Amino acid sequence: MDSILVTGNGPLNGQIPIAGAKNACLTLMPATLLSDEPLTLTNAPRLSDIRTMTTLLQSLGAEVSSLQDGQVLAMSSHDLNNHKADYDIVRKMRASILVLGPMLARHGHAVVSLPGGCAIGARPVDLHLKALEAMGAELELKDGYVHAKAPGGLKGGRVTFPLVSVGATENALMAATLAKGTTVIENAAREPEIVDLADCLRKMGAQIEGDGTSTITIQGVDRLHGATHPVVTDRIELGTYMLAPAICGGEVELLGGRISLLQAFVDKLHDAGVNVQETEKGLKVTRGQERIKAVNVTTEPFPGFPTDLQAQMMALLCTASGTSVLEEKIFENRFMHAPELIRMGASIDVHGGTATVTGVERLKGAPVMATDLRASVSLILAGLAAEGETKVSRVYHLDRGYEHVVRKLSGVGAKIERIRGE
Repeated sequence: MDSILVTGNGPLNGQIPIAGAKNACLTLMPATLLSDEPLTLTNAPRLSDIRTMTTLLQSLGAEVSSLQDGQVLAMSSHDLNNHKADYDIVRKMRASILVLGPMLARHGHAVVSLPGGCAIGARPVDLHLKALEAMGAELELKDGYVHAKAPGGLKGGRVTFPLVSVGATENALMAATLAKGTTVIENAAREPEIVDLADCLRKMGAQIEGDGTSTITIQGVDRLHGATHPVVTDRIELGTYMLAPAICGGEVELLGGRISLLQAFVDKLHDAGVNVQETEKGLKVTRGQERIKAVNVTTEPFPGFPTDLQAQMMALLCTASGTSVLEEKIFENRFMHAPELIRMGASIDVHGGTATVTGVERLKGAPVMATDLRASVSLILAGLAAEGETKVSRVYHLDRGYEHVVRKLSGVGAKIERIRGE
């Protein structure tokens, strides 16, 4: 099994290109199921999760071709011959549930396994199902599968989420594009990935208003056509690499970045003493030799502080001056990286959904184990600032969400290498 070896060696300087968003691409890919005409995505990230979604779509009969070294995905669902998403594929990735809405909307029936993904607590799909039921779907859970049908087609309805769910908003949005009549989604997620999906669907002929706000209105159409769409910049990869110079010092420009994608996160970096400014090419992050200041962080739905940057932010705050409190309000059990950071000399006290971090002068390199996608990269960031060597094992998590980590970080001066397992 592969591992990553990191040696702390001072400030970082240079440029890092930011890929297209994993979470956006995984949502855009199932949109091909809504039309019998081709959908082409550009600026696609080259990740194992994208390959998993490719396999899933192909198992349903869709054609998916990876072009230009994986950065272009050419898809067509003109001849779907299977309406069952099998457990063996779906269990690998939670985003697989996003094929349910499109298949049900276009074909009137679907059978989809309950999904898997990172082990970060309960992430039920009940909101997805309730949204589809509000549009007239008939659903049955049997033997670990969702059996869905809409014999007369989906019908416009009012979907009101009791809490904000990005995935459920995406599933409802795609399904509503082909529903008869008007659908209103209330308490909808507002993430940039939602806006990106709506932009793509509009290019395909959908009638959508209000994306980016908490109320989205969709007027169903009879059919959607083909389109070409660029995947939005990955704001989580962006934030992760912004933290590299914040932790190590130096000056790094993140190509393709925009503050609007991460305003709440950028505000916390400023409070901690990190300078972030927009450039013609992206964002420039600068930190001198002064010690980072402690800040408190509470994860919230967009436009709040992203839960997917909580682990990485904790790595930064481990060496801050003072005590920081991180409160996780999105996912339970998402502090599994804390014991590994403690192995590196961090002072962290976890109680339920709150972690109290008392900064230390310097972390020490140690052998650590990644428990999930974001935890894996938080340990790499910690290793960049630690004294000595840090060996991060179980980095297969990393490949799900970050392309070319070693190349990108070594390109700005980090001492990092991938050790291939036997």
